[in-house]
Amino acid sequence: MLSFPPSPSVRIFVSRDPTDMRKGFDGLSGEVIDVVDEDPQSGHLFVFFNRRRDRMKCLVWDGSGFWLLYKRIEHGRFPIFDRATSRTSFELTSAELALLLDGIDLRGAKRRRTHDDLMRSS
Repeated sequence: MLSFPPSPSVRIFVSRDPTDMRKGFDGLSGEVIDVVDEDPQSGHLFVFFNRRRDRMKCLVWDGSGFWLLYKRIEHGRFPIFDRATSRTSFELTSAELALLLDGIDLRGAKRRRTHDDLMRSS
């Protein structure tokens, strides 16, 4: 069963470039291979936005087939959230994806240090 947003163990990749939202399973699988440079059947979640950033598609393999999730927001745009990297995609946590889909702009947001972070730094 697919849960959304996915569990923290699922890696989430976001394509930097706008994607044609007419693409379906096969077209997005090709984008995963060509742009994100990952295996579409890996079980990871792949996120694509259109140029205006008012539509988003997610592609994920559940072991027996692909799921395609599509969200269109009625007012505004999905906030731009871009990790500093030279790659054509970047990775988010499931918590970050949930906030992004709710319209929360994560630019400038800072994660509080956890107990585990403090233990690793000492």
